[in-house]
Amino acid sequence: MNATANAREHILGRLRSTTIADKPALPDVKAWFHAHRRNEDLPQRISRLRTAMEAVKTEFHDVTQQNWPDVLQQVAAAKGVRNLLIGTHTAHGATLEARPLADLTLVRYEQPIKAWRDALFDTIDASLTSARSAVAEIGSVILWPTPSEPRLMSLVPHIHFVLLDAATVHSDLHSAITSEGWKDGLPTNALLIGGPSKTADIQQTLAYGAHGPKELIVLLRHAQGAAP
Repeated sequence: MNATANAREHILGRLRSTTIADKPALPDVKAWFHAHRRNEDLPQRISRLRTAMEAVKTEFHDVTQQNWPDVLQQVAAAKGVRNLLIGTHTAHGATLEARPLADLTLVRYEQPIKAWRDALFDTIDASLTSARSAVAEIGSVILWPTPSEPRLMSLVPHIHFVLLDAATVHSDLHSAITSEGWKDGLPTNALLIGGPSKTADIQQTLAYGAHGPKELIVLLRHAQGAAP
């Protein structure tokens, strides 16, 4: 046996003779979050979410199940939006398509990106997507991209409208992950969006819309009978 083989056997022998210590116990994440979770009701969570997101130039509008399309049209008109990108086979998209829309053209995202990439980047003014939920602690809405509402809908248009149900605002990310059952399946991309796109150069000059929407507008939809 040559020197190399002897050295290898020596090393392997030492490894085999080493006692493997018991694995340390995993931290009790659930207990930690339970002990540190704020004792707050839904209105308090909503207030905390708005404060955090409005601090980074997110725009909020309180809406109801009945009037959210009207509010969307009013905001879109005020911002000069000519067309609005919507997903396919979504309840909110169908609601808009069933209504007469003055000066606002709906465009469905129903083609592969290669078939209309230039039009998407050059001619679409705004998009509307739904939010799965939101997290008050980090001031973010959670988007769950699907083939009906692809990720590019929240990345490309200059203005991004998000329809968020107020009842889905969680205190923290752990609460969202556990109560929504994320362990049972995740999309290719789960997005947490805290505000419009922004970046800064070496002189720390902040610019919005450099690599995504310049404006993020949340339509906070309250349940029937709840006071916006």
